[in-house]
Amino acid sequence: MDNEQHSISRALGVTASFDVALEVRRRIDFLSHYLRHASCRAFVLGISGGVDSLAAGLLAQAAVSQLRADGYDARFIAVRLPYGVQADETDAQKSLGVIAPDRVVTVDIKPAADAMLEAVMVEGEDLIEPARKHFHLGNIKARQRMVAQYALAGSTSGLVIGTDQAAEALMGFFTKFGDGAADILPLAGLTKRRVRAIAEHMGAPSELVFKVPTADLESDAPLRADEEVYGVTYDDIDNFLEGKAVTEPARQRILKTYWASGHKRALPVAPIDELAE
Repeated sequence: MDNEQHSISRALGVTASFDVALEVRRRIDFLSHYLRHASCRAFVLGISGGVDSLAAGLLAQAAVSQLRADGYDARFIAVRLPYGVQADETDAQKSLGVIAPDRVVTVDIKPAADAMLEAVMVEGEDLIEPARKHFHLGNIKARQRMVAQYALAGSTSGLVIGTDQAAEALMGFFTKFGDGAADILPLAGLTKRRVRAIAEHMGAPSELVFKVPTADLESDAPLRADEEVYGVTYDDIDNFLEGKAVTEPARQRILKTYWASGHKRALPVAPIDELAE
């Protein structure tokens, strides 16, 4: 591992070693301790049908079950957030069946997302390239999903769980203030293969654990694979983060994407930041 690779992995919290049982225990304890310490009573998480929300959901349900066993009132609210009819709705329902959350709430974001785009287009249509319309709508979808989750969290003394993990953080593969917005990140520092290991360890079936990852945000390219967007595979990304060898083309692609997406991983900048340097 060269110095740049090492510093990036360290910045994203990826450890050299990984013990799945230890990590599951550590992350459940982290969730339960933080909820109690914050004097909150619920976790809220959107369940998409992918392995990240599945793993985070399993950890969240285990955490609130642990809290209740200790006499603390807590619950896990899983939220389905389809845009109309979701192409992989069956997988989302299977995930819910595996997690067995305390409560499921479904919110169709299509009316709100479409209305927002239409409102923007009234006076801003000339500012949006027609070829990028579905891309921008995809970002609106991600932000509307977080609006719904925070509405539920605000009414239940809840904390919103984010599904950000190290592989997506490395590639900046999230919507700023959309799925990138959350109160707590139980999957932080995990590569994709380690997220899968946690889900599998907690009893998730292989068909969900090893499902092809997709953000499914662009309506004109439903279920487009993440790796197609990246231009590299998750194995390349995970190997990079875990300090293993990657091909030079993959390394250059990863580094270029990482540095270009730095603003997504940073807090909003302010003049005081420049003065402090």
